[in-house]
Amino acid sequence: MQVLNSLRTDARLRMFQAITWVAAQRGDHAARLMHHPWRADPYPTHRRLRAQGPLVRSRFGFRTAASHALVQQLLRDRSLGVRPQDPGAVPPEIDLLDLSFLTRNPPEHTRLRTLARPAFTPRLMERYAVEVEKITHDLLDRALAKGRFDLMADFAQPLPITVITRLLGIPDDDHAAFVEIGAAIGSSLDGPRSARHLRRIQDASDRLDTLFDQLMRLRRADPREDVISSLTAATDEGEITPQEMAAMCRLLLIAGFETTVNLIGNGTAALLRHRDQWDRLTADPDLADNAVEEILRYDPPVQMTSRWVNQDTSIMGHELRQGSYILCSIASAGRDPDHFTDPDRFDITRTDASDHLAFSGGIHYCLGAPLARLEGRIALHALATRAPHLRPAGRPVHRPTTTLRGLATFPVTTEEG
Repeated sequence: MQVLNSLRTDARLRMFQAITWVAAQRGDHAARLMHHPWRADPYPTHRRLRAQGPLVRSRFGFRTAASHALVQQLLRDRSLGVRPQDPGAVPPEIDLLDLSFLTRNPPEHTRLRTLARPAFTPRLMERYAVEVEKITHDLLDRALAKGRFDLMADFAQPLPITVITRLLGIPDDDHAAFVEIGAAIGSSLDGPRSARHLRRIQDASDRLDTLFDQLMRLRRADPREDVISSLTAATDEGEITPQEMAAMCRLLLIAGFETTVNLIGNGTAALLRHRDQWDRLTADPDLADNAVEEILRYDPPVQMTSRWVNQDTSIMGHELRQGSYILCSIASAGRDPDHFTDPDRFDITRTDASDHLAFSGGIHYCLGAPLARLEGRIALHALATRAPHLRPAGRPVHRPTTTLRGLATFPVTTEEG
């Protein structure tokens, strides 16, 4: 029976891939974002979506919000939520993982987010800055000694995974496992492509739960000043269940890892592709703060999010019916010419770059945004200062994902050509 169910799931998932591929071929722009070759550079597709209006209906029934103004309003409006009122509205193979408050509406969202908030206070950001600086320069010492290296494997990936695992209190020996697990769980945000992919996601989630369970037992016996210790205490005091704690750790790991990896990778690729902007940054590394904001606007690590309409409402003249599903394109909002002047131009001195929606909005505004900004600023400042002659040594390769946009590999060199 289990084999039969797996075959049925595989057939259903592959059929969905085939149907969306056909729709993409026939010009459905939302479907095109899911498939190669359009996924490799999604911004022409976003431009065509905006040309159809701020809210575009797909052949699959849902609608995509493409303008900055509408996406911003949808993210803030309390009549919409990240989950539908009908729990059966989301297919089980799509609603794969519990990602804590990211996938919860109030009041559960409010309670869980409040428990996580102490990890991201301004006082702790100052402490993290010292740690991030040290990790950044240690990684660059090793990478630059090679002359030619993979920006992703040697720098962009190990930096945030080291930071977030130390924040959580995860032993250094587990870093490699967490990178592998993080990539598998991050791919779940697009939904599984096949039964094999589904098993990979579920296996990664099970491995992660086992690692956190072991760590929780260690911190109960030997508490420290880290997030796991705080959540373990909250669990023992009945403020959060063990299942909720596991989900929160899963979210903090994935969000803390994926966003910053892609910010550094996408940003460095954009800077080296626009050499005048790289030269500006190397001439004035203090532009790193604004460069981070422009990267988040121009090529955001998280390209889209979604909302369910949980009560009939009207937003900016659009009638939204309860139970409908809306895809909110963060990437399209960042390139909206009605909001940003010459939006397809990459300019690290842009004065309104920070008005992007890369960290979502409303009650779901990214709790870890200060940490992501901190890591991005320190990483870009260090690269510009220590590797001013950095240049591509090959074509960057994008990961085959839609919701998360990032690079798998990016060979670079500091050697003379």
